[in-house]
Amino acid sequence: MIFDDHYSMTIDGEGAVSDATIAVVNPATEEVIAQVPDASRAQLDAAVAAAKRAFPAWSARPIGERQAMIAAIADLMLRHKSEMARLFTAEQGRPLGGAEWEIDVCAQWCQAVAGFTLPVELVEDSDTRRVEIHHRPIGVVGAITPWNAPLLMAIWKMAPALLAGNTVVLKPSPYTPLSTLKLGELLRDLLPAGVLNIVSGGNDLGQWITAHPDIGKVSFTGSTATGKRVMESAAQTLKRVTLELGGNDAAIVLPDVDPKTIAPQLFWGAFFNSAQVCVAIKRLYIHADIYDAVAHELVEFAKTVALGDGAQQGTDLGPVQNGMQYEKVKQLLDDARASGQKFLIGGEASDGPGYFIPISIVDNPPEKSRVVTEEAFGPVLPLLKYEDIEDVIRRANDSETGLGGSVWSNDLDQARAIGARLETGTVWINEMFAFLPNAPFGGHKQSGVGVEHGMAGLLEFTNSQTITSRKLAPAG
Repeated sequence: MIFDDHYSMTIDGEGAVSDATIAVVNPATEEVIAQVPDASRAQLDAAVAAAKRAFPAWSARPIGERQAMIAAIADLMLRHKSEMARLFTAEQGRPLGGAEWEIDVCAQWCQAVAGFTLPVELVEDSDTRRVEIHHRPIGVVGAITPWNAPLLMAIWKMAPALLAGNTVVLKPSPYTPLSTLKLGELLRDLLPAGVLNIVSGGNDLGQWITAHPDIGKVSFTGSTATGKRVMESAAQTLKRVTLELGGNDAAIVLPDVDPKTIAPQLFWGAFFNSAQVCVAIKRLYIHADIYDAVAHELVEFAKTVALGDGAQQGTDLGPVQNGMQYEKVKQLLDDARASGQKFLIGGEASDGPGYFIPISIVDNPPEKSRVVTEEAFGPVLPLLKYEDIEDVIRRANDSETGLGGSVWSNDLDQARAIGARLETGTVWINEMFAFLPNAPFGGHKQSGVGVEHGMAGLLEFTNSQTITSRKLAPAG
C-alpha cells in the first residue's frame, strides 16, 4: 500500500517540507510507501529558534494549563487511533493490534503525566533563614527517538518535557517517521506555535541537534554506540543528557516453576515486537532440573505463533523493522550455525520479500559465543543451562550493559533476593515490560545515563535552583 506522501514537519506551528526527501519502506514488503522531508540545517535552526521564542510564555503558563494540554494529547491520540495505527504498522511492521496497544499506552501515559506537578522542597524555615529547592525548566529540549516504538518513545520524552515547562524539538527515526509526523500535524491546533517542533531526517540531523548551542538538553533512546557519540557531542556545550541505550538482558528461571505455565510469558518477554525491545529477554538462564522441559514448551508455543505482514489478520509477529538490522541478525544466525550451535527452532532467515526472521531458539550455546554476548535486537534467543545460583548471578552480570533483568520463581523471597543482586536499572519478578509512569526507568553501566519516568524522570527535564532567604531583624 502506498500512502499519501504529503507528509510535513511541524516547525513553529506550521507544516514544513524540504527539497530533499527520505524514502520510507514497509519492512513486510520492502516497498517504498512514502517520502518524508529530509530537514536542512536551516530548517533545524528555524525549529530551534521557534522553540526558543516560545519558551518564555510556555514556561510562564500555570502548570495546570500545561497539565490540561498534556491530557488533551491523550484524547487526541485516541480519537485518531485507527489512522495512526495503520501508519504505525505500515512503517514499523508490528501487527495492527500491537500498534493500537502502543497508542493506548501513549494515551494512558499522557493522562498519568498530566497528574504530576513540580515539587518545592522546604529544607529550612528557622527564625533566621528560609531555604527552598525549586525545579526550573531547562529551555529547548532535543528529543531523538528510535524505530522500535516510535510513538511511545516520543510521548515518553515530550510529555514530561512539556509539563516541566520546556519546549521541544523532536526527531523521529528516519525508518519510522510517519506516525510521529502525523502526531505533530494533529497537535498544531492544540499546542501554541513553537512549543513542539517535529523535524525528520537522517544521521546529520541528529548530529546537528546534539551540537546545537541553543538546545539545553538532549533525551536520546538508541544504541549504546550512538549514545556515546551523542554524549560526546553534547559535552561541547555541556548539555544535559538522558540516554536510554542498549541492553543484553538476562532472565533467570528457578527450578520451582511449572514449565508449561511459564513458557508463554517467557516467550513474549523475549519475542514481543519481534524481539525489538531494549529490555526484552536476550539471555534465558534455566535451571538444569527443568531446562529440557522449559525448552520443549517454548518450542511448542513458538510453533503456534504466526509470522507475517502485520497488516494481515491473524499475524502475531511482524518483520524486523529495517534492512540494516535484518542483516545484523542474519550475520548472528550465520555465526551460530558456523560455530556448530544447535537451533531448537528457526535458525535461517527468509529470502524475502520482507525482512522476516523466524523465531530462532539456540540450545545452550557457549557463554562467550556471539549469540550470547551480543544484543541481537531480533528474534534470536539463546537458552543457557545453570545449576548454581552464585554462578548464574555472576553470568547474568557479566555484561557491559545493565538495563533490565528478570527472575522467575514461586518463591518470591528468593526471587527478590536474586533480583537485588542483578546489576540492572530494572528487575522484574515473574513479569516483563511492567513500565509505570510513576517509577523511574534507566540503565546501569553502558545502558545509559539518567532515568525516564516518575518524579525522578520529570526532574531530569529541570535544573535545580536553591533559594535561601535570610530573615532580617526588625528595625529598632
